[in-house]
Amino acid sequence: MAILLGSIADDYTGASDLANTLTKNGLRTVQTVGIPDPSLALPDVDAVVVSLKIRSVPASDAVAAAASAERWLRRRGAGHVLYKICSTFDSTDAGNIGPVTEALSDAAGGGIVLVTPAFPETGRTVYLGHLFVGGQPLNESPLKDHPLNPMHDANLVRVLTRQSRNAVGLIDLTTIATGPGSVKMRLDAFRTAGVTAVIADAIFERDLETLGEVALETPVSTGASGLGLGLARALVRSGRISSGGATTADAIRPVGGLSAIVAGSCSKATLHQLDVAERSMPVLRLDPERLLAGPDEIATAISWAGERISAGPVVISASAAPETVSRLQSLYGREASGHAIETATSIITAELVERGVRRLVVAGGETSGAAVDRLAIPAFLIGPEIAPGVPVLRTVGNAQGDMLLALKSGNFGGEDFFTAALAMMH
Repeated sequence: MAILLGSIADDYTGASDLANTLTKNGLRTVQTVGIPDPSLALPDVDAVVVSLKIRSVPASDAVAAAASAERWLRRRGAGHVLYKICSTFDSTDAGNIGPVTEALSDAAGGGIVLVTPAFPETGRTVYLGHLFVGGQPLNESPLKDHPLNPMHDANLVRVLTRQSRNAVGLIDLTTIATGPGSVKMRLDAFRTAGVTAVIADAIFERDLETLGEVALETPVSTGASGLGLGLARALVRSGRISSGGATTADAIRPVGGLSAIVAGSCSKATLHQLDVAERSMPVLRLDPERLLAGPDEIATAISWAGERISAGPVVISASAAPETVSRLQSLYGREASGHAIETATSIITAELVERGVRRLVVAGGETSGAAVDRLAIPAFLIGPEIAPGVPVLRTVGNAQGDMLLALKSGNFGGEDFFTAALAMMH
């Protein structure tokens, strides 16, 4: 299988977001969970998105994992590799966006890397190097309270500089608006000055198309799904996309079985979606502190679901308000509390699947990653879009047989997302 575009995603929900974008824009795409086992037969596709869990791990671990994925993608023909990051640039001063970007660039022989988290379809725009989330500066948005990577600076040049060995530049909107030629000239000037990464403004999809055309001529880029949109459209315009192979129709064939929703995200959007879901289906809200205390809360959740799931979908939530999360982190530590809740929700998810769940929605990036790992799902076909950034996923090669999933980033989806997702899973 020779591919045209490779991507390395720093979490699983971000990977499905990107795979969804590539599919919508003309690329036959498969999402793998880590580097696939050689025995796994992948479908014939144009693009592969390798899902990793490296957003919040030590930078050295992130670099090692991304480098292995890059080598695997290059061996399968990928001429360009996109390092897919969150559209809210979630990271700390220690990384991981800067270190991974530099490592991927070094592996490809050096050069300059375009970087943009802009994705206007989901309200993420970059102007004069500053990231806006739904019209709010990043540091004034709900991301300032992110439980793992709180974001307190909207100036992405500053943010990326603090993570990088070398200088970081900016290509502003005026330059981008004049077209690919102007962007290339600006990149050449930065390259001469020793700059190795450049934040790029983007407000509209046409800006992303310009950036995608330029980035495709380089070996590496870093960005959110918006940059994937630009790369996909550039590939389609180039005439290099073949016909046939896997389709979205293949991904949504009925699977039967029971339905469930597991939520671990503490985002404002997910908390509201849970309130709405409670009007139409049973919702169990777990006590995060009891989850941290021992296995009793897990057993309670499994028993509760077992009594109800044959009658229809159930929702199990470990989500909590930001103030509750902050209190638990102060008591147990940020990493320990997050890991304990992810482990608990993944155990609950696996038990639900053991009891016949074959249509599953998981809310939250870390929660989704833990659940997919626990289920040992090796890959997904990409189905139709449920909401911007969230497609239906069909499992490939997993021991439980065919399943349909939706892996939702915490902030994505409308208020009725959970019911809409289940309605699309036959």
